[in-house]
Amino acid sequence: MTEQSTVQTQVWPRLRLRDWSDTKDTLHMWTQIVGKIRMAHAPMINHWWHVTLYVNPRGLTTSTIPYRNGDFDIEFDFLDHQLHIRTSDGRRQQVALAPKPVAQFYTETMQALDDLGIQTHIHARPNEVDPAIPFADDYQHASYDPHAVELFWRQLLRANRVITVFRSRFIGKASPVHFFWGGMDMACTRFSGRTAPPNPGGVPNLPVWVTREGYSHELASCGFWPGGEEGAFYAYAYPEPAGYAVHPVRPDAAYYGPSGEFLLPYEAVAAAANPDQVLADFLDTTYAAAADLAGWDRGALEADLHRCDHRRQQ
Repeated sequence: MTEQSTVQTQVWPRLRLRDWSDTKDTLHMWTQIVGKIRMAHAPMINHWWHVTLYVNPRGLTTSTIPYRNGDFDIEFDFLDHQLHIRTSDGRRQQVALAPKPVAQFYTETMQALDDLGIQTHIHARPNEVDPAIPFADDYQHASYDPHAVELFWRQLLRANRVITVFRSRFIGKASPVHFFWGGMDMACTRFSGRTAPPNPGGVPNLPVWVTREGYSHELASCGFWPGGEEGAFYAYAYPEPAGYAVHPVRPDAAYYGPSGEFLLPYEAVAAAANPDQVLADFLDTTYAAAADLAGWDRGALEADLHRCDHRRQQ
């Protein structure tokens, strides 16, 4: 069996952080560059939803970005390992995804935009990391293991499926399931509809006004982050209601960590007999803990997942 077919048949792929940490750090910087390009052109949407990336059938995409009288998008293709930049008038440029310094990737990507006539200026240093090496000066991060990157993307694909179903049961304000390049995590956030106290900030190389926009309203958030042994699913509430940290949640492998959020190791999901259900239990019980303890109007915010099944058959 080839390496490629092994990846495709392993539904919840296994990937230890220590086996790809250098590649992860490099890819993190590359996604920051592309995310900042989207942010430079996309109209502002609440809680910074206009800056994120999205999982798609080949990797990560910006989705459509407006530019003057046309549009463009940027896609990390983790099957052919190319960065595609495509315009609505049919032109395109590519940047190879291969072992290279962040500085080289940054130069090549900005040159590709210039070749397409897309004039772009970004804040050219990373956020939410310390130290924040300017992209043009970053020769420290230069690793790219295509097999590991594909495994990570396939983890995101599986997580995206389950979290999307979880999102579908909420009819209140909820974010898309998106990829935040600042923390390199997939996230989906539900909102109660009430405002929240000003967030104190404290994230490395991120102004406090950025976090205050992100956390302007009461929320319960969940997602997936490539840290720990093999990555971890997380859930937290802002502001955190009294009793949240000790509230019972499922499965047994879940715990409340020192960073102020519930964590469920990826390996506990991947090794389960029914991984999708194990993750769904984690998402449902951590949300219920936040919503019940904070007194959300759950009856008005939630809906029956199967409410339209009879219409689909017509």
